[in-house]
Amino acid sequence: MRKQRVISATSVTAVALLTLGACGTETGSGKGAEPEGSAVRNDLPVTGVSWTVEGLSVAGKKAAVLSGAVLEIGKDGQASLRTGCNGFGTKVSVSGDTLTVGPKSSTMMSCSEQLDDFERDLGKAFSGKLKAEMTDGEKGLTLKGADGDAIALTSEPSAALTGKWTVNTLGGDPKAGVTLPEGTDGKAFITFGEDGTAHGSLGCNSFRTTAKTAAADGADGADGADGSTVTFGRVTSTRKLCPGPEMAVERRMQKVLSGKVTYKLNEQGLSLTAADGTSLSARPGSRA
Repeated sequence: MRKQRVISATSVTAVALLTLGACGTETGSGKGAEPEGSAVRNDLPVTGVSWTVEGLSVAGKKAAVLSGAVLEIGKDGQASLRTGCNGFGTKVSVSGDTLTVGPKSSTMMSCSEQLDDFERDLGKAFSGKLKAEMTDGEKGLTLKGADGDAIALTSEPSAALTGKWTVNTLGGDPKAGVTLPEGTDGKAFITFGEDGTAHGSLGCNSFRTTAKTAAADGADGADGADGSTVTFGRVTSTRKLCPGPEMAVERRMQKVLSGKVTYKLNEQGLSLTAADGTSLSARPGSRA
């Protein structure tokens, strides 16, 4: 009887081991089966979102990022990249956590040296096969190339405005707007902070205020679309006496920085338009 019990126990153990082995080696295509080591089972939700560039690393070094650079990838794979000067178009395919960027076409406008450098670095980083990683509860996106180049992006509504904008025309369209009075170029600027504040120069006097952004209705969170608004709070400023040309710019700035105004971002930069039609445009500067 003792020998029979030993044989029975051994048989049960063998059957259990065989069963476990079968479970561990089964490669059927039933529900729940995933390739070994697979971390991403579906395409990442990167399409249909307006992504603002907030960080850039090229050749192992942090590169300067200018305000207003936005990447949008349509559900059909058509992608556009706007820098504040030139616009780029390409086709992007998404497979799991990998984006493959096709050949790019672009406008050929002459930009500032700073913008030229930024566009060159951004174009290099946004090419070929890129590994994508969602961050900040899918509000953030990081794209990394095999050579270590990386782009950090965010879908936060106010992010595209963050940084410095230098006024270049007294009109919403840089091509049709009134040019600045002689001697005032580069003197008026607005810097939007990540904390909902804005400060800068009215052309002579410095100012500070609050700035609350809102995306256009039905724009699916896209920032800078037609109808997007920014509401400025009470503006405080210094009280220096300034020459006539600078005061002309200052008066225009004061009208625009008043209450709720519409804004638009495109290849030419930023335009702000007040309720009475007073407007100005600005070219992008550093986000730092």
